[in-house]
Amino acid sequence: MYISPFLDYLLLEKKYSKHTVTAYKTDLLAFQDFCLTEFEEKDISTVHYNQIRTWLVSLVNKKVSNRSINRKISSLKTFYKFLQKIEVLETNPLAKHKSLKVSKNVQIPFSSIEVEEVLENISVDDLISIRNKLIVELLYSTGIRRIELINLKKADINLEENALKVLGKRNKERLVPLLPLVIETLKKYIILRNKTDTESEYLLITEKGNKIYETLVYRVINSYFSKVSTKVKKSPHILRHTFATQLLNQGADLNSVKELLGHSSLASTQVYTHNNLEKLKQVFNKAHPRSLRKD
Repeated sequence: MYISPFLDYLLLEKKYSKHTVTAYKTDLLAFQDFCLTEFEEKDISTVHYNQIRTWLVSLVNKKVSNRSINRKISSLKTFYKFLQKIEVLETNPLAKHKSLKVSKNVQIPFSSIEVEEVLENISVDDLISIRNKLIVELLYSTGIRRIELINLKKADINLEENALKVLGKRNKERLVPLLPLVIETLKKYIILRNKTDTESEYLLITEKGNKIYETLVYRVINSYFSKVSTKVKKSPHILRHTFATQLLNQGADLNSVKELLGHSSLASTQVYTHNNLEKLKQVFNKAHPRSLRKD
């Protein structure tokens, strides 16, 4: 009860992506199944905090990470806020709940040398190899998200303006400039793509002519970067992180990076300033008069 209208609200009114709405649905249905099994209660709109807490304890006992648990709680909290909005509930049972502590893992970006080595080692003999090179170049030079890359359409490419139209979170559009080298690869890819018999409107396609998918993009990035990097994480998001970090290290304005990344607030962008801050600290410690004093 109320789950379907809540999901419609997220999709139609809040303009959340289908991927995000699916994640909310998964969390809510998992909690609903738990309540039915443990308390013989199917209507999760009437549960109390103690019942939610029992679910949390069961997740902890199953070794579910604190980060995942916090995400599930966020889904529930948003659901109950919706029930308040439509006046089904007066109070949110999770209003006073505090999130579990999550360790902050510093994501280490790739170096420009690692990226260049990957790009130099990708052969460009056929459609798929050029596509893979384009995947790396687009993620690295534009900072777009993996899902944004997947959803790029042929019509989103503007070669006259050397720009890319990107559909971000909550269906917000933004324009991202394209570098000359990326445009060169893009043109080569389009020539070969036009020789296929695919009718897909999406820019990046599989061997069968279908739209590419998330695990394919991950495999491409992980495969190529595993050959040149010893970093633990080798994912599409690390390329996005690399894009932002390198721009900031070269003196780019934080607001400009925010716009390029498609963030709604500076708080989201500031997570990428860690490495830049470390550089500033080194310069500060070497140059500040008080750090030079020996007494």
